[in-house]
Amino acid sequence: MSRLTIDELTRLATRALAKAGASTSMALATARALVAAETEGLSGHGVSRVALYCEHLRQGRANGKAQAKLVREKGATALIDAAGGLAYEAAAIAVAEAVKRARHYGVAFSGVTNSHHFGAAAYHLAPVAEADMAGFAFTNSPAAINAWGGKKAFYGTNPVAAIFPRKNADPLVIDLSLTEVTRGKIMLHAKEGKPIPPGWAVDKQGNPTTDARAALTGSLFAIGGVKGTMLALIVELLCVALTGAAFSFENDSYFEPGNKPRIGHAVLVIDPEALAGADAYFSRLEVLIETMLADEGVRLPGARRHETAAQAKANGIEIPDTLRTQLLELSE
Repeated sequence: MSRLTIDELTRLATRALAKAGASTSMALATARALVAAETEGLSGHGVSRVALYCEHLRQGRANGKAQAKLVREKGATALIDAAGGLAYEAAAIAVAEAVKRARHYGVAFSGVTNSHHFGAAAYHLAPVAEADMAGFAFTNSPAAINAWGGKKAFYGTNPVAAIFPRKNADPLVIDLSLTEVTRGKIMLHAKEGKPIPPGWAVDKQGNPTTDARAALTGSLFAIGGVKGTMLALIVELLCVALTGAAFSFENDSYFEPGNKPRIGHAVLVIDPEALAGADAYFSRLEVLIETMLADEGVRLPGARRHETAAQAKANGIEIPDTLRTQLLELSE
């Protein structure tokens, strides 16, 4: 294993992305997001994605010179066009617009169209908590979950994230994919040549598989059966029907040659001051948390992320030697 500081890893990832064709701002925004995931122990959404992003940039599946911009707005809503680029700059604009509009209207909704892989969904919500607001983030992705009763991949993994700020404490962070396991975790198994456990996925033909590579182009099991697939449908509609992006089944797999992704994202922001008021919100939240923690063994959502990130800031980040070598080769 190799240990690097956050700054060292960010510089390495930034150089690799820039060499592959990303603009300076796109490369830096993307590297920061991937390294942030790494600091929180989310390796499936971390710097292991750099090679894939570089491949997409070189193939033209992602536009490294794209400039995300606000293209439509009405009251508390805004639509951002990522213009085929990597997702992180467009997502940052969407979040900033939602925070600004929620401050005025009490609630706001931003959509992103023509985008790419969203990474760890909760990452985008940090500015929402910093503004003392509650936020939700959604994204679709290339088809990964079969429609209920079907065998073919239809919905994306369609993660849902939420953030709730606290006074003088880390926010509550909830971030979940709607599959039994994230595709990023399967990707790591595929990279390492390891099988996956039974019950994670089926292949293209709908047959259960323990082959990680077959799973990446097959279908993953949704959490909670039919309930999970219905949640995936809701996310699909929020992120695509409302933004004009491409449905999951219209986006080819990231892991084999295919079309240019036109992924959709959505951000919902709520200002507590517009409802019962900020004081009431923070007070009631702490009652909930104190009662939860009174039950021995309860862990607050997001606590492990915060702890892991603090350790990474102090001690650096460990990545496999093979990954460090890959990043060095991509950046040279």
